[in-house]
Amino acid sequence: MDSLILTDLFDNEIGTMSKSEAHRLGRLHRAFSVFITDGDKMLIQKRHRDKYHSGGLWANACCSHPRRGETLDQAVPRRLLEELGVTCPVRELFSFVYFSQYADDLFEYEYDHVFLGSYSGDCDFDRSEIEELRWISFDVLEQRMLEHPQEFSSWFMIAAPKVLQILRDKSSDL
Repeated sequence: MDSLILTDLFDNEIGTMSKSEAHRLGRLHRAFSVFITDGDKMLIQKRHRDKYHSGGLWANACCSHPRRGETLDQAVPRRLLEELGVTCPVRELFSFVYFSQYADDLFEYEYDHVFLGSYSGDCDFDRSEIEELRWISFDVLEQRMLEHPQEFSSWFMIAAPKVLQILRDKSSDL
């Protein structure tokens, strides 16, 4: 079982804990979310319905936790390859802390580092993690998020608008 890196509110490492225990006790831990774009489209995944939380909801291309002793620079490409079967350069955009409760004893309390990468091509995704992958235009995604927020994971609803704004600002600079 992987150990998660526990942090304080400023992402300073304060210990480790098993993934199941950290989520059961609602302990703040380090995580990352990767957004992948190709032109004016974003790759989103529908989490497998059997996931222990947020199953069947749409989320960013890849999200996970660095393992004990692993840096984000090591964890992000590892997980992109494991989950999506892709490699691409990424850069960190921002980070944020969020808390979501899914059951009496199931919490997500994460210090989430958000990365952005660009990729075009096929994905050989892990079907035990992902039910469906979809490329969606930024405009259609924004409309879906406005009209159907319940279809998306809690962290995606926090991070995606910020990512989309950064992408819009970048395109207006061209």
